[in-house]
Amino acid sequence: AAALPTVFPKLPVPPLQQTLDMYLKCMKHLVTEEQFRKTKAIVEKFAASGGLGEILQQRLLERREKTKNWVYDYWLEDMYLNNRLPLPVNSSPAMVFPHQKFHNQSDYLRFAAHLISGVLDYKALLDAHALPPDCARGQLAGTPLCMEQYYKLFSSYRLPGCKKDTLVAQKSSIMPEPEHVIIACKNQFFVLDVVINFRRLNESDLFTQLEKIVKMAANEQERLPPIGLLTTDGRTEWAKAREVIMKDSTNRDSLDMIERCICLVCLDEPTMLEPTDTNHALQMLHGGGVDKNSGNRWYDKPILKAESCLLSTLYILFQFIVGMDGACGVVCEHSPFEGIVLVQCSEHLLKYMRGSPAKLVRAASVSELSAPRRLRWKCSPEIQGLLASSVDKLQSLVRNLDLNVYKFKVYGKEFIKEQKMSPDAYIQVALQLAFYRCQRRQVCTYESASTRRFQDGRVDNIRSATIEAFEFVKAMTEGKSSLPDSEKMQKLWSAINAQTNYTVLAITGMGIDNHLLGLREIALEMKMEKPEIFTDETYMISNHFILSTSQVPTTVEMFCCYGPVVPNGYGACYNPQSDHIIFCISSFRNCKESCSTTFAKAMEEVLLDMRDLCIKFNTPKKASVSEGTAKQGKQGKPGSKP
Repeated sequence: AAALPTVFPKLPVPPLQQTLDMYLKCMKHLVTEEQFRKTKAIVEKFAASGGLGEILQQRLLERREKTKNWVYDYWLEDMYLNNRLPLPVNSSPAMVFPHQKFHNQSDYLRFAAHLISGVLDYKALLDAHALPPDCARGQLAGTPLCMEQYYKLFSSYRLPGCKKDTLVAQKSSIMPEPEHVIIACKNQFFVLDVVINFRRLNESDLFTQLEKIVKMAANEQERLPPIGLLTTDGRTEWAKAREVIMKDSTNRDSLDMIERCICLVCLDEPTMLEPTDTNHALQMLHGGGVDKNSGNRWYDKPILKAESCLLSTLYILFQFIVGMDGACGVVCEHSPFEGIVLVQCSEHLLKYMRGSPAKLVRAASVSELSAPRRLRWKCSPEIQGLLASSVDKLQSLVRNLDLNVYKFKVYGKEFIKEQKMSPDAYIQVALQLAFYRCQRRQVCTYESASTRRFQDGRVDNIRSATIEAFEFVKAMTEGKSSLPDSEKMQKLWSAINAQTNYTVLAITGMGIDNHLLGLREIALEMKMEKPEIFTDETYMISNHFILSTSQVPTTVEMFCCYGPVVPNGYGACYNPQSDHIIFCISSFRNCKESCSTTFAKAMEEVLLDMRDLCIKFNTPKKASVSEGTAKQGKQGKPGSKP
C-alpha cells in the first residue's frame, strides 16, 4: 500500500518578546552606541503591555489560524514581486554544468536533444507525482520536508507589473495544443513540437528538428529583432513594453506560445572566451551582453509544464542553456521556489544524460514531422525604441558585474567534520572573517534557511553576523599577536555554536526576519501609520544585506551562482564537497569598496588560518591535510582558472 502523505504543521508565530530580544542582540554590535540606545527605547515601547506590538502579534496569530502559511504571501511580495530590478544578476540564480567538449555542430545538437529528452523524463515524474520526498540534511537531519515547491508553486509564471509583479496561475485548456518547447537560436524563437498524437519524439527526431532550426536561424533575411532583450529590463519597464507588444495580434500569439511551452532551450553562439568556470557562470547569469548571447533568452518564462491530478498546469521557471563552446547550464526565475528545486532538476538531468535511458517511442517517422515554426514579431518604432533602451541598460549591467568562481582545493567538508564542526557554520564564520579583513567592519548577513518542515514553507534568514563571530574576527585580526591561539580556538567554537543555534531557530520557525516582516505588513493591512520600529534607522540597516550568502551543495559536478542584492554588497554562494569547496563570489565594479577577487583571496587565507588553528588546538593533525597540500594551498590564486 502507498504511504500516506506527510501532514506538515503550520509555521509557528514566535513569541513577541523573544523576537524583539533577539533583534536587539543581532543589531547591538552593528550600529553605533547612540543609535542602539534609540532603537532599544523604540523596541521597549513597541513591546509594552497592551501596546502596539501585542495588538499586531494577536492579529498575526489570528492570521495563522486562517491560512496555511501566515508569512508566505508577505514574504513573496517583499522578497520578489515588489522588486523592480531586472531579473538577470539581481534575482535569477544560475546553475553551471561541467564544461562540454563539442567537436562539431552534431555533437552540440545531440547534447541538446539528449537534454530535452531528460527534461521530458523529469516532467513525467512530476506528472505522476513520483518525486521521492525530500528530507532535511545538516541540522535536525532526517526531518521530512514539504514538497509543495515542486507540485504546487510551479503552477504560475511571473507576469511583470508596473508597481509589482504577479504570479499568475495557468489553467489547462479544454483543447490543448500539441506540447512544444521553445528553442532560442541567434536571438530568434522557434516552436518545436515534442509530443505528437500523445507520443514523445525520440532523440533522433529531436536532433533532426534542431538541425532544421539552426538552418532557419541562419537565414538573415528572415531574422527578426531580439525581442527577448526586453525581459532583461527592470520589471516596470518590461511591464510597459509588454503592454505595447500585446497591442498586435501576431505578438500576442507569439507570447502565448512562449508562455505555454514545456521548456525553453537556448542554443548559444560561441563566445570566444577562455572556457573558465567564471566565464561559463557569466554566460548563465546574463549571456555576456548584446554582442554575445543576452538576446537569446526569455527571463521570466515559466518553463517545465506537467499536468497534475487537479487539472492545473505545473510550471518550472527554468531556461536551459547549451553553448556551442561547451558552456551549459540553467538559469531560473526564482520567485516560486528555492535553490533545492534548481539543484534537484539539474542533478536529474545530468544523471539522466550520463546514463543509458531506454529509447523513446518515435512519433511516426521523421518525414511526417512538421517543420519547426519561427515565432513572428511586429516591431513598431515604439518597440524598437524600447529595445534600444533595454540594450543600453543591459550592457551596463554586464559591464558592472564582477564575478569570481574560485575552487578552494586544500580541504573540504570532510576535514571540517573531523573537527566535529558543522561545515556550513564553519564556512559562515570564515565569510565573516574574510569580509572583516577586507573592510575592517562587520555587516548584516543573509543566509537562507529552509522552513520546509512546515506547510508551504519557504525560507527565513540566518543572521550570521553574530556577536560571537565578531569576537572571533577581532581575535584573529586586532588580537592576532597578543591573544593566545588557544583562546582564539575557544572563540571559534563560540562562533560556530552561535551560528548553529541560530540556524536551528530559523529552520524551526523561530527566526526574527519573517516575524518582523509579518508584524510590519499586518500594521499596513490595518491601515496604521508605520510603527516607529520599522522606520528606525537600525531596522533599515538590518535589512541592507551587504553579505548575501547561501550553501548550495550538489552530488554531481556543477555549481550555483547569483549576483549581490545591494549595490555595495557581495553575493557568496558556496558548494562544500568532500575535499574542496567551490565559491562563487559576486560584486559590482562601480562600488569602490568591493572586489570579488580580493574577497576570494581573503577567503583562501582565512580558510588556511582556520585550518592551522584547528590542527594545533582542536584535534591532532590529520594525515588528510598534508604539508605538501598546505604548501600548494598557500600558492593558489583565486583569480586564476579553476
